[in-house]
Parts: sequence; C-alpha cells; structure tokens
Amino acid sequence: MWLPYRRRNAGPEGQLAALPPAAASYVVIDTELTGLDERRDSIVSLGALRVAAGRIDLADRFYEVVRPACALTAESILLHGITPQEVRERPPIGSVLGEFAAFCGADLLVGHFIQLDLAFLRRELARAGLPALAAPALDTWPLYDWMSGREPRTGGGLPALKDPRLPELARALGVPCGGGHHALTDAFVTAQVFQRLLRRLERWGVTTTGQLLRIADPRRATQRLREAAAPLG
Repeated sequence: MWLPYRRRNAGPEGQLAALPPAAASYVVIDTELTGLDERRDSIVSLGALRVAAGRIDLADRFYEVVRPACALTAESILLHGITPQEVRERPPIGSVLGEFAAFCGADLLVGHFIQLDLAFLRRELARAGLPALAAPALDTWPLYDWMSGREPRTGGGLPALKDPRLPELARALGVPCGGGHHALTDAFVTAQVFQRLLRRLERWGVTTTGQLLRIADPRRATQRLREAAAPLG
C-alpha cells in the first residue's frame, strides 16, 4: 500500500547533520529475497514505514509483493512464506520502484543490515532506468553495537549481543518480535528497535544527526553480515 508523502528533511546537508536525531525524518525499509546473492537472486517483497518526530506512522507505509526475476527456492519459501502462486500475477519489481523512491523522498534510510537491501535496490533501480536512492542510510546493528560497548552518561546501559539478528536486538530492547520474515512486519520491528535507540541517544552524548550517521554507518555492519551464518532479518 502506498500513500502520498508530504514531509521531507529540509535544508542542505549541513543543516540536516546539525538536527537533533529525533527531529529528522526517516524511512525504515526491509526486503524479502529469493536468496542473498545479489548477482542471481531477486526481491520478492518490499516494505517501508516512516518515523517522524520520533514516532512511527503506521498509516504512512509502503508494501508490495512482486514477481521475482528468478525462481523461488524451497529455502526462501520457508523463510518468508511467499509461494510461486502468490507472485505469479504480481508486478515485477521495476514497475513499483518509482512509487517506492517517491515514498522514501529525502528521508534518511534505516534498516537492519541495510547494505544488503540497498545492494538489491541499486541493481533494480539501475535496471529500471531510475536514479539510485540518494539519501544517507543508517543501520540499527552498528548503532546498537556501539551503544552496548560504551557506558552511558546516565543509567540504562544495553547488554552486549553476540547474535546480530533482528529478533535478538528486539528482545534486548523489549520489542515484540515473532521471528518470522515479512517485509512490512520486519520494517515495523526495525522501526521500533530504532525508535527505542533514538530515545536513548542523549545518554551516550549523541545530540546531532551527523553523529548518529557516523555511528550507525552501514559499512560497519558489512563484515558482521558476512560472518553470520544464519539468514538475517
């Protein structure tokens, strides 16, 4: 479901970097895939939610199931529950990317191991002749990892986690999570994880969006993604 988007992060990049993190606007994204190999696998579904003024707007969301360019595997069907029958009559990913890009607008992009989502999206946007998503991205795993590795200025530290998967972060922060794989549901869980981290940032002395972007740089999550043996949410 796509609803028109009216709000944007205003002003040049320097002004955005100086904003308090809770004052910025974010789009939390998630994809479900036929597999993790961006050269041969495809997007099956795409979900996104907006976080503005620190609040998740459940009415302002995007969700599409699409027909992948390659066959669904038994392993991927077990993960996300989307069957060949469900995708047979669905549009290809290229036909929904314009709406998705418009939904994202200039908002900061948020995800859990978001580099994987962005790699697939970059490829499909290029194939569709559309520009890449230009907004900066941040990742919930390096953000949580950074915060859990440091004592806050006030009480309320976070436990260190060996397992970087989304359900583990959710449990550590008291976010309900069934552990399944659904693009919009996982985007909602990720949004709640991000929201709870966002509310804690001042305890660690993080007061600007520029600081947040450096700490939550998705490149810091890439090696951890490669090390993880299990599929990541």
